[in-house]
Amino acid sequence: MLARLFTTMIVLFFLLAAGDRLLKGFIEVLPRFSDKRQAVDIASQIQRQIGGYLFTITVMNAAVGLVTGLAMWACGLGDPILWGSAAFLMNYVPILGPLAGVGMFSVIGIVILEWPYALLPPAVYLLIHIAEGEIITPFLLAKRFTLNPVLVIVSLFFWHAVWGVPGALLAVPLLAMFKILCDRVEPLQPVGHIIGS
Repeated sequence: MLARLFTTMIVLFFLLAAGDRLLKGFIEVLPRFSDKRQAVDIASQIQRQIGGYLFTITVMNAAVGLVTGLAMWACGLGDPILWGSAAFLMNYVPILGPLAGVGMFSVIGIVILEWPYALLPPAVYLLIHIAEGEIITPFLLAKRFTLNPVLVIVSLFFWHAVWGVPGALLAVPLLAMFKILCDRVEPLQPVGHIIGS
């Protein structure tokens, strides 16, 4: 697992460090000016939309972390910074992160609290996640792009199998980038429609 994490971090570092050179080289080899212009437009759109997506997700995750930390403190678990930070980080992984959070708060509730109150932390966390994941975040992101939930899950499992936890974190942005590319390249537009449906 550490080897996958290290490999992913190295690949991401070099992509970030040499991304402009890689794009420039790709554009230089395209034969027609219209192709070069389309490639620059696609790269700009990917950068804008993924940047907006990551900013929105980070703000929402921070809100989830803050509310979760305060809620767990109110439930009697103490240390709101720990629980808020855990919720903030786990919420970056769609579906699996919140499920892991429910499991974590179930175990913590059973260990720390007495029986009827032990169910309160996972129930509160689940309500917070449902409000965020099913109402607020889709409302904020719906204007940017929509992704097929089945394909999000398939992408999540695929990239998790390839790169572990970092792959799970990158699964949605990679799928969104592929959808943007498909939407802009005419022969791939049916694939983009399927990804967005």
